[in-house]
Formats: sequence, structure tokens, C-alpha cells
Amino acid sequence: MVRAIARIDLGAVERNCARLKATLREGAELCAVVKADGYGHGADACASAALAGGATRLAVATGAEAAQIGRRFPHVPLLTMGALTPEDLDAALAAGSDVAVWRQGFRSLVADRARAQGCRARVHVKHDSGMGRLGNPDPIEVKALARACAEDPDLELAGVWTHFATADEPNSDFFEEQLDRFAAVAEAVKAEFPATIAHAANSAAVFRDPRSHFDMARCGIAVYGLDPFQGDPAERGLAPAMSLRSYVADVKQLAPGDSAGYGQTWRASAETRVGVLPLGYGDGVRRGLSNNAEVLVRGRRRSLVGTVSMDNTTIDLGPTTDVEPGDEAVLIGTQEREAILAEEMAARLGTINYEVTCGISARVPRVGE
Repeated sequence: MVRAIARIDLGAVERNCARLKATLREGAELCAVVKADGYGHGADACASAALAGGATRLAVATGAEAAQIGRRFPHVPLLTMGALTPEDLDAALAAGSDVAVWRQGFRSLVADRARAQGCRARVHVKHDSGMGRLGNPDPIEVKALARACAEDPDLELAGVWTHFATADEPNSDFFEEQLDRFAAVAEAVKAEFPATIAHAANSAAVFRDPRSHFDMARCGIAVYGLDPFQGDPAERGLAPAMSLRSYVADVKQLAPGDSAGYGQTWRASAETRVGVLPLGYGDGVRRGLSNNAEVLVRGRRRSLVGTVSMDNTTIDLGPTTDVEPGDEAVLIGTQEREAILAEEMAARLGTINYEVTCGISARVPRVGE
């Protein structure tokens, strides 16, 4: 029995990366994105598995993440993609990470900090082709910034890149618009600086359009066996890596009208038995799943009933049951012939699978298998 555990199938991570690598056009590298502790799966272990599966680069979002991954994988090319304070920048550069730039002022800061550390900083100029977040939307300014980086003795122009807003929305034409905009910028930069790599594709774009592969794809969600289109990962040859498991701590007999949990949001309509699981929103089982989810016990789906509390969740076992205290409970994953996907939990919450796995809290141990 374990109170709560997230089991991580590292073999699945390796196989997912092999699947992604095989999908990429010839010559394109696979960069595994391991930010946010590997989307909640454990960054270090998943990075190792991703590299074994064919990834040749890693990416993170913050200076602290760069420091962690840089120490663990000092010889693997690393890109820090997010906005960085001066302190974060120092940490990223000290870790040997490439960094993103999109403004001349930050380019100057990177050069100053690199000079202070006695190194040349590798930089990737970001084009905002339509995401509307970080990046420069003006193609002329992007090319000028790339030129300034290439001419700066403290910098090395390593890449030009963008990020898609709607790659995971098959009915949106905006993906193609962004792709065309970036392709023009990338072609111009690479014509002047041939050693520069261009990269744009996330997991969804990898499956959607080979034109987006360029020299490298940055894959996050699919590395962990989650579907970038919020469907069934198996349809894209992906295997979910995470399962979230607990156990039945108690079985209670309830009479008609009895309630379970805060606020009496659920009452038994007839005699039934309720199982109590010793985990809740303190572990990442969101309160929005109250009366709105199912849990696997002894290979059968059981309705989650009552309000999810910080440390406990209750499930309806029916009037007669063979469930006993100590039985395993699966909130995400497979048990016997039944499975509950993170995508199913996300749909019930009105969110995406990314948020489900990233939301599993730090008090749930991750165990690689």
C-alpha cells in the first residue's frame, strides 16, 4: 500500500521519443522539453530516457531548471526558452545553456554577462510569428537582431525560432499562416548565417505538418505519451508514462440520505458503501473532480462522489462490493483491462492534459520504472 504515488514508465518515454524521431524529416533533431519537472514526470529521469530514445538536445524554461539539467547533463546541448532576470541569466549561462533573445537591450545584457563569466553565449533569436507572447513580430528587426548577435564577439548566433499558437487545433488555418511567416524569416537568416538552426515545431506540429520540422523540433507533451490534440495517445503511437495510484484506506456503510465529504454535495440515494482514498487536492486531485470522475478499483470504474478535500477522496462502491481496505486505487493509468487517461481527467475539468500532470503535487513521489 502507498498513500499516493506517481509511477513513471521510463521505457514509455524512451519509446515515445523514438516514435517522434522517426516522424521527423531526415536530418531534423529532436529536442526533448523537460521544463516544469518534465511536465510533472520528473525531469532528470525523463531526460535520460528521452536521450536514450533519440533526443539530442534538451530544453527548459527557467534559470533554475537550466542549472539543474546542466549539472546532470553537462555535455548535452541545452536551451533555456523563457524570459530571464539577470540572476536567472547568470544561472543559465553558468550551466552552459543557450538562451533566447528578442530585444536588443537583452542581447546587450547577455553579452555583458557572458563576458563577465569568460564565455561566449549561444543565443536563439525568437520571432513572434503570431503567438503574441515573447518574441519580436517584425521580420526586419528579427533579421537585424540576428545580425547583431552574429557580429558580437561575446555571442554566438545559434538559432532562430518561433512557437505555434494553434498547431493543436486541426480546424485552425492560423497554423499555416504562422508557418509561412516564420519560414520566410528562417530562410533569410539562414541564407546569411548558414550554421544557424531553425526550429518551430512542438509536439502537435510534428504530427501535423513536416514543413514545420525545419532543423529541430521541440517536443514536450508527446515525450510523456500524452496526446497534443487531447485525444487517445495510442492513435499516434504514444504510450502514457505516468500513472497516479493510491489505495482504499477505509470502506464505510452509508444509509439512504447519508452524505460524504464537505458541504454534503452528494448523498446516497440508497444503501451503499463508500471507499475513502487518502489523497486529494493537496496531491493534485483537483476539487473540480468532485462528483465528476471515476477511479479504478479491482479493474472496475467507481464513481468519485462528494467533494474532493485536501487529503481525502471518496468513491461509491455500490450496495455490495468485494473491495476491501488496502486495495489499490488508480486515478490515472491502467488496472486489469480498464484505463483512465489524463486526457479523460482533463476533459472533465475543462482543461488540457498538460495541466493535469503538471498539477500532481510535490508530495506525491515519482518512481521511475
